[in-house]
Amino acid sequence: MGQAPVVYGQSSRPPRGDYERAGADFTCAQDFAAYTLQDHDTYHRLYERQSALLPGRACQAFIDVLPQLGAKERIPRFEDINEHLSRATGWEIVAVPGLIPEVAFFTLLANRQFPVTDWIRTPQEFDYIVEPDVFHDLFGHVPLLFNPVIADYMQRYGAGGLKAEHLGACEMLSRLYWYTIEFGLIREAQGLRAYGAGILSSSGELQYSVHSPEPQRLPLELARTMRTRYKIDTYQQTYFVIDSFEQLFALTEPDFSQLYDSLRDQPEFAADSTPLLSA
Repeated sequence: MGQAPVVYGQSSRPPRGDYERAGADFTCAQDFAAYTLQDHDTYHRLYERQSALLPGRACQAFIDVLPQLGAKERIPRFEDINEHLSRATGWEIVAVPGLIPEVAFFTLLANRQFPVTDWIRTPQEFDYIVEPDVFHDLFGHVPLLFNPVIADYMQRYGAGGLKAEHLGACEMLSRLYWYTIEFGLIREAQGLRAYGAGILSSSGELQYSVHSPEPQRLPLELARTMRTRYKIDTYQQTYFVIDSFEQLFALTEPDFSQLYDSLRDQPEFAADSTPLLSA
């Protein structure tokens, strides 16, 4: 029997994707034959637009490994990417029909498997899509899985997520994921750059996050990050900045159990709260 769709946050419609195809771990075979010429064209146009915006905005580590995704003219076969990815860092990508439950997600990451939604947005959703699709997951997330430090960080996050689930701390840990892997910024010698997948796969937010004077940009600090709410339907109002991937790895190496306990009774911060309020 297939799995039931998953809904995170508030939504007026159920997630798309054929969950009847999913196994017990929520993975499925990539339905490559189902892609139409229009699907491949949408992927190609998205890839062309985003790759043109990367210089001066994306971190160099991302730019260096982006060619590992293969030809930009069509949606790649996951098995082709895995040939290179498994050799590089021991990771593989697995197809899923859409959003999956937290425990299933954490379990895959802990086993160095990254879930990639296998359907692609419609042309009408070219500029904005509510749910992550194959372009967001592939273009935004997968390249940095070729980076050994990020690869290890992601596995550690998965193992930590399974522990957080038992401790009732998934919301706090999810904010760390949101503000690093999805919407993280890094300070390089040439200036501020993006490494978060949500930024790298968005034409508007890639420019906004790096260059706009509107959002606040704070040094990544675990307690502050885990107390900060986020928005899923607008550009971020707060970004957290690291100095290196090694710093991110070291910062998240300790056990979080005591940190979770210390934060449970602390007030949360709105997405646009200023640093002056973060005592």
